[in-house]
Amino acid sequence: MSHFIDISQAEMVFSTKKGQFHALRDINLGIEKGEFIALIGHSGCGKSTLLNLIAGLLMPTSGGLICDQREIAGPGPERAMVFQNHSLLPWLTCFQNVYLAVERVFGAKESKEQLKKRTEDALELVNMSHATHKRPNEISGGMKQRVGIARALAMEPKVLLLDEPFGALDALTRAHLQDELLKIVARTKSTVVMVTHDVDEAVLLSDRIVMMTNGPAATIGEVLDVPLARPRNRVELAEDSTYIHCRKAVLDFLYTRHGVADKKAA
Repeated sequence: MSHFIDISQAEMVFSTKKGQFHALRDINLGIEKGEFIALIGHSGCGKSTLLNLIAGLLMPTSGGLICDQREIAGPGPERAMVFQNHSLLPWLTCFQNVYLAVERVFGAKESKEQLKKRTEDALELVNMSHATHKRPNEISGGMKQRVGIARALAMEPKVLLLDEPFGALDALTRAHLQDELLKIVARTKSTVVMVTHDVDEAVLLSDRIVMMTNGPAATIGEVLDVPLARPRNRVELAEDSTYIHCRKAVLDFLYTRHGVADKKAA
């Protein structure tokens, strides 16, 4: 049975001045349509490399990746990426930053009014309509990330790829945007793959947590199902036995079974 995203025997070896660096080995993973996957592991375990392979920003040294029955051979509008750094163009307004992506994807077949409506709808989806005419230096870090997510969603991607999008934010802003992301994904039914270092974030947001072994030559050590009903409420989950069990399982993997390399490097 084929999956919406199929990763088969993927390997990634980089050529460096010091020789070959084996980043990923034997990566096999199937992701279903509408599923929320979290990639977690220690620094250097290849989480972002794997995300870049799905995005088509990197090509695997061997193995293959398929999305919606088509080989991933490069970037495409069906896979939208949101980085930890918002990557907004500072000389453009929030509206213009989103419109740029919309025009690139839909400009050849839609009118300017339709493109404008798509842009406005995307900003409204992330509650940023009030900042339409503001530039990135006029809004907060959390707001910039909202615009980055709006830009990605405006492209109507089949897959939303998130590389620690809340990693640089303060705890309260991070929690608020996590809750907003839960609502957005519920409305858009997006397939999401998210890189995170945060165990609580992974359990709160995802359907499955893919836990990576330490690098080099990192691979998938374990995949944990998160059988929590949606919609999810972080306050209610704090004392939920399933939530606590999932959180403990991830912590055990990261710090008991795969924490040795980090301790030696410390």
